[in-house]
Amino acid sequence: MADWDVKDLEYWDSRIREKVEEFGLTCYPQEFEICDHFQMLGYMAYSGMPSHYPHWSYGKSYEKLKTMYDYGVSGLPYEMVINSSPALAYLMRDNTLCLQILTIAHVYGHNDFFCNNFTFKSSTRAELTLDIFKVHADRVRSYVEDPSIGAEKVEYILDAAHATAIQCRRNLAIKKLTLNEQRERALAESQPTLDPFQKIHKRQEYIQPDLQKIPLIPEEDLLLFIRDYNPHLSEWEKDLISIVHQREQYFIPQIETKIMNEGWASFWHRQILHSLDLPQELHLEFLVRHNQVVRPFPRGLNPYYLGLKLFDDIKRRHDDPTPEEIEKYGKPTKTGMQAIFEAREVDRDVSFLRRFLTEEMMREMDMFEYEPRGDEMVISKVSDRDSWREVKETLIKNVGMGSVPSIKIEDADYNHNRVLYLKHYHDGRDLQLEYAERTLSYLHRLWRHEVILETAVNGKKVLLAYSDKGFATKPLK
Repeated sequence: MADWDVKDLEYWDSRIREKVEEFGLTCYPQEFEICDHFQMLGYMAYSGMPSHYPHWSYGKSYEKLKTMYDYGVSGLPYEMVINSSPALAYLMRDNTLCLQILTIAHVYGHNDFFCNNFTFKSSTRAELTLDIFKVHADRVRSYVEDPSIGAEKVEYILDAAHATAIQCRRNLAIKKLTLNEQRERALAESQPTLDPFQKIHKRQEYIQPDLQKIPLIPEEDLLLFIRDYNPHLSEWEKDLISIVHQREQYFIPQIETKIMNEGWASFWHRQILHSLDLPQELHLEFLVRHNQVVRPFPRGLNPYYLGLKLFDDIKRRHDDPTPEEIEKYGKPTKTGMQAIFEAREVDRDVSFLRRFLTEEMMREMDMFEYEPRGDEMVISKVSDRDSWREVKETLIKNVGMGSVPSIKIEDADYNHNRVLYLKHYHDGRDLQLEYAERTLSYLHRLWRHEVILETAVNGKKVLLAYSDKGFATKPLK
C-alpha cells in the first residue's frame, strides 16, 4: 500500500514549483495523472498519448510490453511526460512517496527542456499537441467506419506510412526551400563562376538546368513527396499520410535530444531535491534512487548518466576551470548556470556531444567502441590519446537520427517512366537488405510504380529495385 495520498503529492508539487521558479526554470503549466501498471502499459503502447488513432501495431506493442512486464523481463518507467501545454505526466500509483517527489522534480526538468530547446520550438506547437492527436484519431476512425473504405484499406496505407515515416527532415530549424526558391538556387548554381583570368582561359560552358525535373534538389521527406506528387492517391489516403507524417514530426525532437533531455531532467531533480531539506529517511532513499537512475551501464549507453555528466562538467569548467582548461579553452566569460542554460536552448545531442564531450571526460567514463567478431563482442577502440576522437565520432554517428540511414528522392520520373529513384547517402554503414527490401515494398505500395534505391553493399554500388514483379538487385555501372 502506498505511503502517501493525493494531498501529500499536492504539498510536494507546490514546494517543487517554488524551487523551479527560484532556479529560473520556465515551464508550461503542469498536470499529473496517477495510473496503475495496466494504464502505464497502455500509455507506453500509445507513446504516452491519451488519445491516438487505432492501428493493430499499438495492440501488438501493448501485448509485448505486458508479457515482458509479467515475466519480469522489463520494468515500467517511473514516469512519462508529454511535450504539450499544459504538459501531461503520468505517475505510477505503486511508487513510494520519495520516488513520487523525485519523479515530479524530474518532470519539471523535462517540461523546461520542452519549453525552451530549439528543436521543440521549431517543430511542435505544444498548446495544440493533445488536440491534434485527438482530431487525428477521430479522422482515422471516420475512415475505418466509412463503408466505402473500412479498416483493411486504412491499415494498408498506415502500414506503409509507418514503415517510411522516419525518412524525413532531420533538422526542422533549417527552413525548407519553396519550389520557386529551389528554381532560383538551381539557376544561380548553374552560372559560370567568376574567373579573374577569363581572357586567357577557355570560356566556361553554360549548362541550362532542367527546371522541370522533380524534385529539383534531393528530397528527404519521402511521405510528403509521395502525397504531393502521386496523382493516384485518393484524398483520404493523402490525409492518412499527412497524419502519420505529422505524428513523426512530433517525435523527431525527442529522438534528437534524448541524452540532453534526460541529463537536464536528472540535473534538476538532483538540484531541487537537495534544496528541499528532505527528512532523513526520504533523503537516503532519494540518494539510492538517483544513483540507480544515473549509473553507467556495463554495455551500451545510459542517456541519464552521460547527459548529467556533461551538464555537470560544463558547469564546473565555467565556475572552477583548471589552469590547463583555461590554457586550452580560454578564460570563461559566463557562469556555469548561464552556460548550461544556453546549451539547453541551442543544442541537440549531436552538437552537444561534439561541443562538450572532451577527451578527459571520455577517459573518465571509460568510453570504448566494440564490434562483433564471430559470436562475441570485442572491444576495438578505447578512449586513449590515439583513438578517443574515433570513439567520439562513432558515438555521434549513432545518436539521434544518426542511426537512421539518410535516403533522399533524386528523381520522380527516372527514365521518363514514373520510376521513383532514391539514393542512400552512404556513411560507411551498409543497409540491412531484409529491411531495405521490406521498406521498398512499402514505398512501392504508396508510389504505385517501380521504386529504385542506389546504395552500396560491401563496398560495391548496387541498385535495389521493387516493382510489380517483386524485389531485385543489380550492380550499378
